[in-house]
Amino acid sequence: MYTATGKPNQKDSLLHQHATLVKKLAYQLKAKLPPSVELDDLVQAGMMGLLDAINRYEDTHGAQFETYAAQRIRGAMIDELRNADWLPRSIRKNMRDVEGAINKLEQVLGRPPTEGEVAKHLKMSLDDYYDMLGECSGHQLLYYEDFHESEGGDHFLDRFLQDDSGNPIKGLLDSNFRETLIEAIENLPEREQILMGLYYEQELNLKEIGAVMNVSESRVCQLHSQAVARLRAYMKEQLWTGAA
Repeated sequence: MYTATGKPNQKDSLLHQHATLVKKLAYQLKAKLPPSVELDDLVQAGMMGLLDAINRYEDTHGAQFETYAAQRIRGAMIDELRNADWLPRSIRKNMRDVEGAINKLEQVLGRPPTEGEVAKHLKMSLDDYYDMLGECSGHQLLYYEDFHESEGGDHFLDRFLQDDSGNPIKGLLDSNFRETLIEAIENLPEREQILMGLYYEQELNLKEIGAVMNVSESRVCQLHSQAVARLRAYMKEQLWTGAA
């Protein structure tokens, strides 16, 4: 058993030996997360997970140390993402409701639903729907929950982001994730396509986008939240449920 009371040089050796595993797992997660997530933060959390694995591992567990350590490392990284995630659960719940409404309406209508149709499906006024979208300005394409186990027992993002080459970013670009994301953006209503291009390609801020589109900054915020909800609904339907 590797314990906290074991020889220091043994622990140091294990830390050094498996540091590359920490970096590999950190890169795999980083490739699937928004740019705001710092790689160094994931590595630091992963090293703490590795140290915890060294202190807790027992040969009698019946698993190779690297397998056990990978679980502890990954868990520590996801805990770090959860602790750093400032968006309240209530807002994420609201956006999941919007995503679900959009998905159902698209299946029925065969086209992207209008804001009025989504609001009606959610049984709220259009003004209340706009207010909810405005409150969800921090909504992102991916959240740490998206790495939690699915009902099938695996991580659904891992189903299409497998990479054994040691280059997870290349794996991401080569996978159908990127292709499906492009398709999802192309399926957005024209105004939301323009907004996403101005925000992510031209890197304009919300005020500048509002000037270009001749709408208020708050309206840009609402449209952005709705566009992200549409993208998530599309990606879940095409990839995350295993449909692709």
